[in-house]
Amino acid sequence: MEKRLVKIGEAAKLLGSSVDTLRKWETTGELLPARKTKGGTRYYDVAKLLQLSDADAPTICYARVSSHDQNADLDRQHEILETYCAAKGWRTEVIRDLGSGMNYRKKGLQRLLEMVLRKQMRRLVLTHKERLLRFGSELVFALCEIQGIEIVIIHKGEQPSFEEELAQDVLEIITVFTARLYGSRSKKHKKLLQELQTAGDAIAEDIGAYDVTRPQD
Repeated sequence: MEKRLVKIGEAAKLLGSSVDTLRKWETTGELLPARKTKGGTRYYDVAKLLQLSDADAPTICYARVSSHDQNADLDRQHEILETYCAAKGWRTEVIRDLGSGMNYRKKGLQRLLEMVLRKQMRRLVLTHKERLLRFGSELVFALCEIQGIEIVIIHKGEQPSFEEELAQDVLEIITVFTARLYGSRSKKHKKLLQELQTAGDAIAEDIGAYDVTRPQD
């Protein structure tokens, strides 16, 4: 029976990965195309792609920051995740995301959830639990457990107290609403904005986070 070959774009879709990731895996020798033309067009064997065992499935790392001014932190997360997985010998792809931990519609998070539901990954690696979501990470972890997907959190650290967790959550809620009220000319909104900023300053001072003009992680 003749092999069915597909180009790299379709192969990436079948694996739930990106074209750049497949090119990276070719460079490292982790996944080679079945054929490559002189012009550089890659063809992959569909049967081989669909029969990849759990052991061959990629490890997916997820890195997130809340705002553009945290890009340096995003790069640090990316480097930590890749270095950690390389030391383990895991075939890895890093999904980078930008947005609040309370936003469930981020592009990277949506792609991650799709890969979990389709079981297109062997494990999920995070630098910290909060990088995934502020609320609801346990639900994602439960889905991973159902699918047999391993969860690895590199830095677990000491668990914050209930009061500290609550303060962080309330502070993030305040900053989200504060951001939405900026630019409004309504006196009612301006008064509410001032009250939210005052409350946010008080909470931030209590927990040692003084920058309440941007979402906190």
